[in-house]
Amino acid sequence: MSSSHPIDPRSFDDSRNVYRSVEEFYASDRPEYTDLPEDRPRGGEPGTFSLRHRGTWGTVALVTCIILLVLVGIALFP
Repeated sequence: MSSSHPIDPRSFDDSRNVYRSVEEFYASDRPEYTDLPEDRPRGGEPGTFSLRHRGTWGTVALVTCIILLVLVGIALFP
């Protein structure tokens, strides 16, 4: 008796060797209503507080200061 799955041939008649199909396996833990609301909706609710980053000017100033620090260090200690 040949089969596509690797089961010991001596245990083919064992009643414990029953394998469900993929659809049956994954359908057992699905909720009845699969259309659930998002737990973190994109865009947020109107009037909610949102964290903001520093912005591009803060990043440009930080990078410029680091570049100037490196250049001054190279100029002072050649």
